[in-house]
Amino acid sequence: MPETKGRFVWFELMTTDMAAAKAFYGTVVGWGTQDASMPDMAYTLFTDGAAQVAGLMTLPEEACKAGAQPAWVGYVAVDDVDASTAQAQQLGGTVHVPPTDIPNIGRFSMITDPQQAAVNLFKSTTPQQDQPSARGVARRIGWHELLATDAQKVFDFYNAMFGWKKSDAIDMGPMGTYQLFAVGDDVIGGMFNRPPVMPVPFWLYYFNVGDIDAAGERVKSAGGQILNGPMEVPGGDWIIQGADPQGAMFALVGKRG
Repeated sequence: MPETKGRFVWFELMTTDMAAAKAFYGTVVGWGTQDASMPDMAYTLFTDGAAQVAGLMTLPEEACKAGAQPAWVGYVAVDDVDASTAQAQQLGGTVHVPPTDIPNIGRFSMITDPQQAAVNLFKSTTPQQDQPSARGVARRIGWHELLATDAQKVFDFYNAMFGWKKSDAIDMGPMGTYQLFAVGDDVIGGMFNRPPVMPVPFWLYYFNVGDIDAAGERVKSAGGQILNGPMEVPGGDWIIQGADPQGAMFALVGKRG
């Protein structure tokens, strides 16, 4: 297993309708579900066989009142949540949930980067069981994409926080530069400046599917929206960017034909 530090090791959907989200992602991605509720909070695991892939919870009422919308959030592994949270503040980030223990699971905090894209910091109680996302593995999260206000500037924040390194930079013409980033030698995602139609910076997560056209049909039949695609990307994969019935943005990556 690769070193998990600096890698996305968990993903969570905060939504307004857990039952609808279970049905949608079960249909589109093929995930099963497993109840993991705690005494004070309903929580569901999205599963791939015996593997736990992501979590699902209700968007807190206070967050809704503050204007928060359903969204996916990623957790990045760090050595020390408290120290990393303090570092994020020093680098211009904002802390929204301070370091907090999850009994028998680990410790986390919720931050936004200096341009207000949300990401969680996480230290697992059992890091040997963490399952970093994997490109090309069906029903797993294979790519992580930041739509930033200024991708080149905010990269320095993530480099300092997680040790991410720049890989290739892809010229997208009028859309600017798509900057790939890596953990060690493993390229795990990209950053670029968000288009004007996207009102705020955010992280977009890509779920691995088989046939991209069949997956697109499942999105539509299950009540989701396709916002972009299918579109071919370098390397021969095809992608779809969409929104689930509650409005959470997600993306799919697969093959055609």
